[in-house]
Amino acid sequence: MPFRFVHTADIHLDSPLRSLAMRNPELAGLIAGATRDALTAIVDLCLEERVDALIVAGDLYDGDQTSMKTARFLAGQMERLHHGGIAAYKVRGNHDALSKITQELILPPSLKLFGGRAEAVEIDAGGISVAIHGLSFSRPHAPESLLPKYSRPRPGAVNIGIMHTSLQGAPGHDPYAPCAVADLQGWGFDYWALGHIHLRSALAGAATVVMPGMPQGRNIGEAGPKSVTLVTIGDDHSIRIEERVTSIAQFETVTTDLSGAASWPEAVDRVERAVAEVRASAAAPHLVARLRLEGATSLAWRLRHEHELLVTEIEHRMAGAGGIWIDKVEIAAQPSRTEASAGEVDPMVELGALIGGEMRAEPAIRQAVEALVKELRDDLPPDAREVFGRDEAAFEAFLDKLIGDSGEEIVARLAESGAEPR
Repeated sequence: MPFRFVHTADIHLDSPLRSLAMRNPELAGLIAGATRDALTAIVDLCLEERVDALIVAGDLYDGDQTSMKTARFLAGQMERLHHGGIAAYKVRGNHDALSKITQELILPPSLKLFGGRAEAVEIDAGGISVAIHGLSFSRPHAPESLLPKYSRPRPGAVNIGIMHTSLQGAPGHDPYAPCAVADLQGWGFDYWALGHIHLRSALAGAATVVMPGMPQGRNIGEAGPKSVTLVTIGDDHSIRIEERVTSIAQFETVTTDLSGAASWPEAVDRVERAVAEVRASAAAPHLVARLRLEGATSLAWRLRHEHELLVTEIEHRMAGAGGIWIDKVEIAAQPSRTEASAGEVDPMVELGALIGGEMRAEPAIRQAVEALVKELRDDLPPDAREVFGRDEAAFEAFLDKLIGDSGEEIVARLAESGAEPR
C-alpha cells in the first residue's frame, strides 16, 4: 500500500505586510489573511487526498511572533489533521527559532517536532517501512552544513530527510545551513524534503530532492503560483511527485507596451487586455497585479501627471472581472521623439534626459534627498523600513529611482501645463 504525504515549507504564518503600496484596505486584508488561508488549504488537501502525513520543512512561523491568535489558529489546524488520522512531521527553520509561540503552543500527539539533535522516526506504513529523519534549527543562524549530523539511512526502509537549507545559495535568501545537492543525493536517502528557498525546484537522481517553495506569496517579490508537493511512495519504493497549487492570491507584474498609443482610451484598453490575459492563466483565485507601462507614446507625460486618474480608471475597468487587484502602476513609458527640425529634439525629452542623467548623479542633490529619506525611514516601524531596501546597495538603488521618478514628474507637469523649458 503506498505511503503518501504532503511536503510544504516557508508558510510564514501571519507574516506582516511588507508593501507600503497596498493602500487598498480590502487588498491589505486579503494579503494579511492569505498565509492562514494557505495553511487551511494545505490541511484541506491532506484530508481530501487522505494522505498519511504532512511534512513541514521549516519556517512555519515568521520571526519573533507573540500573538496567541496565531498559536490558536495553528493548533486548530493541527487538530484537524489529528482527527483525520494524519501525522505531521516538522523541523524548525531560522524564523521558527525566533518564535516565542513555539514554547507555549500545545500541539496534538500526532505532530512530531524534531529537536536540535538529529533523530529518526521509523514507522510501518501499510507494509512499507518508512524512516523520517529531521533536525531543527536551535538558533536563528546555521552557518555550516547540517548534513553530517544526520544518521545514515535505515536499511530496508524508505528514508526521508527533512532539512531547512539554502543549498549552495539563492538570490534574496540568507546562506543558512549550506549544502550541495550532490551531497544530499549521495547520503543514501530516498527523498529530501527541503525548505528555506521560496522558489520551487525538484531534482531527480539517487534521491529525489524537492524544495517546494512557499505555499503563498506575500509581495510582488514572491510572484507566480505557489504550491506544495504531494508525494506518493509505491510498494516498490518508487517515488512520484505532484505539484498542487495552494496560493489564495497570486502576485504578478503585468507589462503593457503602449508604443504608438495616441489616446487615453486606447492606452487603458491595452492595459485591460494585458491584465485579462494574465488573469486567465493565473492558478490562484485572486490576482494581485503590479502594472508596468512601457513604450514610446505621446501620452507619456499625461500618464505621469494624471497617475491617480489612471489607477482609478484601470481599477474601475477591472472591477467587473472579479478577483483582480491592482497593487501599483509603474509608468516607464517615454515620450515619442518628435523632430522640430533637423538635428533638434523635443525640449521636454531633453530635459527629462538631463534630470535622469546628470542631475541624478549631482552629489548635492543626492545628499539632500538621502538625508530626507533617512529621516523618514527612521521614523517608521522596523517592519515598514524594508521598502527603502534591505541593504546599502538596495538603498542606493531606491534613491536612484526616487530621484529619477521625481524628475519625470516635474517634466510631466510642465508638459501638461504647456510650459516649455528655457
